Amino acid sequence: MSYANGRLIHDADSHLMEPVDCLDPYFEKRLLSRFRALPVMEALRAEWAASIDAQLAQHGDDAFRADADDNILLRKNYEAQGVWDRHDRSHAMDVLGFASQLVFTTRCLGNFGLDQGDDMELCYAAADAHNRMITDFCSVDRRLLPVAYVPLEDFGRSLATAKLAIELGAKALMVPSLCPQHHSPSHVALDPVWAVAQEAGIPVVLHVGGERKMNPVYKENGLPPVPDFHGGDDNFTSVSYMPIPEAAMQTLATLIFDGVFDRFPDLKWGAIELGANWVPGWMRAMDSAAHAFIRNEERLQKLSAKPSEIVRRQFRAAPYPHEDAGWIIRNAGEEIAMFSSDFPHIEGGRNPLKRFDETLQGLPESAVKAFYSGNF
Repeated sequence: MSYANGRLIHDADSHLMEPVDCLDPYFEKRLLSRFRALPVMEALRAEWAASIDAQLAQHGDDAFRADADDNILLRKNYEAQGVWDRHDRSHAMDVLGFASQLVFTTRCLGNFGLDQGDDMELCYAAADAHNRMITDFCSVDRRLLPVAYVPLEDFGRSLATAKLAIELGAKALMVPSLCPQHHSPSHVALDPVWAVAQEAGIPVVLHVGGERKMNPVYKENGLPPVPDFHGGDDNFTSVSYMPIPEAAMQTLATLIFDGVFDRFPDLKWGAIELGANWVPGWMRAMDSAAHAFIRNEERLQKLSAKPSEIVRRQFRAAPYPHEDAGWIIRNAGEEIAMFSSDFPHIEGGRNPLKRFDETLQGLPESAVKAFYSGNF
């Protein structure tokens, strides 16, 4: 019996754990050396390549593979089943029993910081290479739904990247929650990007990795360093966890207030691995803002409904397993929250179904079904 145990479950968040050179075969050849020369890429190869390769090599060992099924949610990151071998991932889906799974990268989530730089040619080339890689990986199993990345810095290039991603078979487009350098994410010149996503019937999602990072000066407190999930201090700690949804809240509110959601009423938006505890208060804050400023702002007068109602119509969010999903649903509505495993990352926990089921107790069956499948 699978982990899902016969239940209909769609997974809104899962990942690859890719080697450092994962994009090389997919990169435009004339730009590959420029990409490999980036300081972030040189550092990855120098510090991590050997250890990553060694961990991935374990998956070829018969003894290591023998109990992989029994440890499907216990082995994490590079030790987990199917993190880079596509056929192993297909088998992992059999063991998990999920009906489908959005698949994100891990190392490419922030597009290597190129969105915030000056080399737009390389920025979009890296995104296109990523999109070729992840759609190729997922092509072996229709349950694996690849998430492409689209920078928003250059209007024409963004449209071209979105079109290519859809042609490659992307089932969602990820955009950064961090504001582009020179214009709003709600700029009307980005409407063609939203139009092609709506026409293709795929959502636009924000994901952790594309957000505004905590000011590192907060760490300078005169106390010993605080370890993160992985034992270092580069991933999230209790303090750096707090600003994770800040940029998402601002970006999504801007998109709603500036009418993007209304101009594309059939386009769905998602916040993945950004938590959802913030959603009920954010909805109320937007309603308050609309009420306070509607006299002076024509854009608010043109909205099709209250911001919170637009959210329920078009927005979905995936709570962390440590959050009280039942509380979120009771305060935001049954239409918004959806299940995610974060497989194979440590943050997803060893038994996400158990943790979510406990918080969903007392909700109507319609809300539980919406959480595990309907809202997806």
